[in-house]
Amino acid sequence: MIGRDAILAAAGGAEVRFDEPLARHTTLRVGGPADALVFPETAAQVAAVRRLCAAQGWPCRALGAGSNLLVRDGGVRGVLIATAKLRQLERLGADAIAVGPGVATGKLLAAATGWELGGVEFLAGVPGTVGGGVIMNAGTTLGEFKDVVVEVTTVRADGAAQVRDGAACGFAYRRSAIGPDEVVTGARLVLTPRPRAVIAAAAEGLRAQRRGKEPHGVASAGSIFKNPPGDYAGRLIEQCGLKGRAAGAAEVSPVHANWIVNRGGARAKDVLALVALCRDEVEQRFGVRLELEVKVVGEEP
Repeated sequence: MIGRDAILAAAGGAEVRFDEPLARHTTLRVGGPADALVFPETAAQVAAVRRLCAAQGWPCRALGAGSNLLVRDGGVRGVLIATAKLRQLERLGADAIAVGPGVATGKLLAAATGWELGGVEFLAGVPGTVGGGVIMNAGTTLGEFKDVVVEVTTVRADGAAQVRDGAACGFAYRRSAIGPDEVVTGARLVLTPRPRAVIAAAAEGLRAQRRGKEPHGVASAGSIFKNPPGDYAGRLIEQCGLKGRAAGAAEVSPVHANWIVNRGGARAKDVLALVALCRDEVEQRFGVRLELEVKVVGEEP
């Protein structure tokens, strides 16, 4: 059992919500409650909450925009640190940007475009925030975070700050060396001076490409599985005839088979049933075990 008074004191005036339904904080719109959800506005508040949790033995992890997250129906025990209010966005010199984890990917792209700094065009149409994007090395055909990140600052479970340069982040396909027990509090990017019109054209081209291939107007977590080497998860799932397959109010999207969408009122158990179905069918037919791209957290009811 977490101590509410202790959390409020450690938060130092930051907003705290108890028993907060996480369906409100994930783009898939599923998930049970968090024992405590803290919205720090400074790295010092993050560190104070982390020190308290470490001392008390309470689980503690970060929550970004929830665009790549599936929370089980039983919710999450312990404390979640929401990075939504850590929104520093500042130009540093001629070609660098300091950015907080709570900055939306679209806002980062818009700011870089305004400053005529290219390199983050790959974020066009990509949901989420910088913190989650850095941790999973989010990217598209135009690039990935690894191409522009030169430094990342996190707060470890013991409340201490850790600074990594880009090489130490261990960026790889949809992953990094930043541990699940760390909370990103800032990143520094180095970009390339580029005319605003050139940046805007590249970004709009990617948006147009994504509009034609991805579902819109429904809740989702984006791609559910990572693409296996030399192939596409969506193609394999589609070849198994699973487009449009439903479990409860969850559905394998008829538009893109690597997306599972919430048609309204889906539960996490419905989504997980489709995840298991897609995995099993693809492995049985093609001998390929699909690896999740979406992160699954929390407990069963």
